[in-house]
Amino acid sequence: MPPHRSKSEKNDGMAKQLRRDPYEVLGVSRNSTDQEIKSAYRKMALKYHPDKNGNDPVAADMFKEVTFSYNILSDPDKRHQYDTAGFEAVEAENQELELDLSSLGAVNTMFAALFSKLGVPIKTTVSATVLEEALNGVVTIQTLLLGQPVSRKVEKQCAHFYSVEITEEEARDGFVCRVQSSDKSKFKLLYFDLEENGGLSLALQEDSAKTGKVTSAGMYFLGFPVYRLDQTVNSVAAAKDPDTAFFKKLDGFQPCEITELKPGTHFFAVYGDNFFKSVSYTIEAICTAPFIEEKENLRAVEAEILSKRVELSKFETEYREVLAQFTEMTTRYTKEMQEIDELLKQRNEIHASYTMIPPSKRSSSRSRSKGVSREAKEGEVRDRKHSTRDRTKKKRWYNIHLKIDKRKQPC
Repeated sequence: MPPHRSKSEKNDGMAKQLRRDPYEVLGVSRNSTDQEIKSAYRKMALKYHPDKNGNDPVAADMFKEVTFSYNILSDPDKRHQYDTAGFEAVEAENQELELDLSSLGAVNTMFAALFSKLGVPIKTTVSATVLEEALNGVVTIQTLLLGQPVSRKVEKQCAHFYSVEITEEEARDGFVCRVQSSDKSKFKLLYFDLEENGGLSLALQEDSAKTGKVTSAGMYFLGFPVYRLDQTVNSVAAAKDPDTAFFKKLDGFQPCEITELKPGTHFFAVYGDNFFKSVSYTIEAICTAPFIEEKENLRAVEAEILSKRVELSKFETEYREVLAQFTEMTTRYTKEMQEIDELLKQRNEIHASYTMIPPSKRSSSRSRSKGVSREAKEGEVRDRKHSTRDRTKKKRWYNIHLKIDKRKQPC
């Protein structure tokens, strides 16, 4: 007889059966690049976002499906697992959703901020309102000149847009856009493509990270492969296990989608990603022609990091094996110590049994000894009371109040 399944289990089973292929959901092929997948996701997420569709349940389901599909295909490991063995190889409970703070409301935003303070990784996404305004070309754009930093303050879940003009020579020499916040605020550095209708569509995104006494983010277009470190990759698993946090630290070290820019006008934005307060920041655009040595150093260091990532993977296997042996040895150590203590206890009990005194007399002798000691203590207490009483009497004998008759005085 088949086991009885609850209604919730049946619904979960049906949901798994009705899951569509993530590639089909996003409308991309299996050979699509990370950038193509990211662009498809952003367009569909904007289309079905709850802010634009009110209480439409169909749009809400589509938004969840699009987000779930992107969470699989945007992670190289999960994408490989899905390509190899389908949904069964992907742990759905470990999928990390990106939150749009502008749509959470005050209470939910407060809880999200609290969890973030406690160390729970919270991934956020750019507000749908900001993306829609950019796509419709209704945002204010400020010109950003090369080598001239600009300092401003942007409100939470809002964005400041900038345009940068670069020549063919500057594009060939390399270009960098960097943002930093001295008050360690959270923000996102965004790069937009110019659409045919004059609107802007989000192409690249860099989340700020703490670097010393500031938070910073940067985009580097140097003409050769440059890598970015996505610290949110495997963040849930890393939060549960310190060892995983170490061994998976470089999993998010992935190549940037765009390595160089063409001559012309390019568009960037700084998005305020704080939970409650505005973001003070400084943005600057730099031509890297004077930074020849820095470019070579960056290329060399990132090559070493890639080698270290391979070594770390091998080291993890060795570490896990030795850790398992150590755990086994410590367990055996505890067990052996308990067994030895128990044997020594039994030995002492056997030694104590070598006597001709019956158990009842042994117990009575112990009680007599206790009685004698109790009587001795009581005697000491009585003696102490007598001595105290004697001292009191002596004090009373000497403390005689003498009366003098003032009337009988000598002549």
